[in-house]
Amino acid sequence: MSQGKFDKSKLPSRHVTEGPARAPHRSYYYAMNMTEEQIHQPLVGVATCWNEAAPCNIALNRQAQSVKVGVAGAQGTPREFTTITVTDGIAMGHEGMRSSLASREAIADTVELTMRGHCYDALVGLAGCDKSLPGMMMAMIRLNVPSVFLYGGSILPGRAPKGADVPADFADRDLTVQDMFEAVGNYQNGTMSEAALEVLERVACPTAGACGGQFTANTMACVSEAIGLALPNSSGAPAPYESRDEYAQASGAAVMNLIEKNIRARDIVTRQSLENAARIVACTGGSTNGGLHLPAMAHEAGIDFFLDDVCEIFRDTPYFVDMKPGGQYVAKDLYEAGGVPVVMNELRKAGLIHEDCMTVTGYSMGEELDKITRQADGKVIHSVAEPLTKTGGVVGLKGNVAPEGAIVKVAGIEPQHQIFTGPARVFECEQDAFQAVQDRTYEEGDVFVIRNEGPAGGPGMREMLATTAALSGQGMGKKVALITDGRFSGATRGFCVGHVGPEAAHGGPIALLNTGDVITINAIEGTINVALTDDELAERKAAWPGMRETIYGAGALWKYAQLVGGAYKGAVTHPGARDERHEYWDL
Repeated sequence: MSQGKFDKSKLPSRHVTEGPARAPHRSYYYAMNMTEEQIHQPLVGVATCWNEAAPCNIALNRQAQSVKVGVAGAQGTPREFTTITVTDGIAMGHEGMRSSLASREAIADTVELTMRGHCYDALVGLAGCDKSLPGMMMAMIRLNVPSVFLYGGSILPGRAPKGADVPADFADRDLTVQDMFEAVGNYQNGTMSEAALEVLERVACPTAGACGGQFTANTMACVSEAIGLALPNSSGAPAPYESRDEYAQASGAAVMNLIEKNIRARDIVTRQSLENAARIVACTGGSTNGGLHLPAMAHEAGIDFFLDDVCEIFRDTPYFVDMKPGGQYVAKDLYEAGGVPVVMNELRKAGLIHEDCMTVTGYSMGEELDKITRQADGKVIHSVAEPLTKTGGVVGLKGNVAPEGAIVKVAGIEPQHQIFTGPARVFECEQDAFQAVQDRTYEEGDVFVIRNEGPAGGPGMREMLATTAALSGQGMGKKVALITDGRFSGATRGFCVGHVGPEAAHGGPIALLNTGDVITINAIEGTINVALTDDELAERKAAWPGMRETIYGAGALWKYAQLVGGAYKGAVTHPGARDERHEYWDL
């Protein structure tokens, strides 16, 4: 039969739809009421991370239906499927957080297996929570098929009812889930009643959508546009807005255009586009997790783009978008100010964007930015010429505590507070540190050291938001520092250093620290050191008992711990594109 403008003999789906030998396969499609025409059109996977775990994901199913309309209208046949999500806001502060980073790999793996098993020709992926965004984009890059990413959208901010008996600093302002974690600290130190806590928990998260500040989900949503895998401005509209459905339909049509033009994910994700993506993390004061996910995405393309490379870009990128947690505004405000395209245009004015990078529109980044007429509003998006600070909101660190590097968010921290020296207070896991915060068994000036929380040693590289938010709630966010081989939530604020490598489980220097050792963190110079000589560290290393045994002797987290590599390379679990012996599309 006629195949229209698409030649199926060159598409993966030919293996399941074309020729007499595929009659059994076609019988399955007829069982699902597909027409002959639909069977012989390109088959497009429409993957969502929809579930009922949290508001981040609940709107994805609705938007997927609009994607399918867009695919069908452009002579494609959409095939919807789902994968998992672990939502950090629910997983935070307990053993469930160990599943979070491992879920990124599971998402990429399950999308890859579904695409391979059913020979789909292209992919539109929808995601709404922290690890599902990079996980979905990693699958696109790994498969190297025509791909379009679509963010599910952010949540709308909450607000305490007028006249509610809540502390003044929680009244009459936008609220996010970050405020709830910090409210726990207020409750613990007696500055908030349990009744007020209950009032706030009912209003802080009023709609569907991902956490509203420039936390990890919104950071990676901005990355999806800056790297070219998402349609311009598609990440901005909050989840409840019906305009999201228009972006979804347009994304479905866009992927058909990519098939026609044979533009695949690795034509879009290049070293230059990764640098563009790192710029957007820096200038928006985005999540430190960007320093973990960008190397992992690069790995899928066979590009060496490690934590050092990301931090080098952070170092010379101005911070000029005033977003929570370091700043004042939420994702809805950024959207109303013009969104990522206006931010990218400001970066272009400073010569900080690679304009030749391809995007999913089929046009280059420069060509797309030529269409932008809106200017920075000077409130949410400042002029790049008059930034909030001259360097990025996220900084890389190195020194004898972290030879492979570490990362810290300094957005919202005054320069005088970006150098910290104090005695170590060592904890063997997050729970011990959180208990110390609850019990107030620490001193102003301490450097919390939380170890054995790295990718392998955790296992799972937990985030520390419960601990850091409790410190902020107790008014100690700037009076103590914290370092860990684990991670921090994008909602974390305060002087908190994560991704310390090598991790304790691999015998890194963080495993050798003792309570009382004097540690100096200098975010201005990018250093993190302990006042010990090389000989003293070597003596401690010789006496080190080895990796601490975990309770995970079997199952998914055991398997993850065996496979996962260092955080500075993205905490990845397979050799990546460098060791490929084939490309999926060409089989």
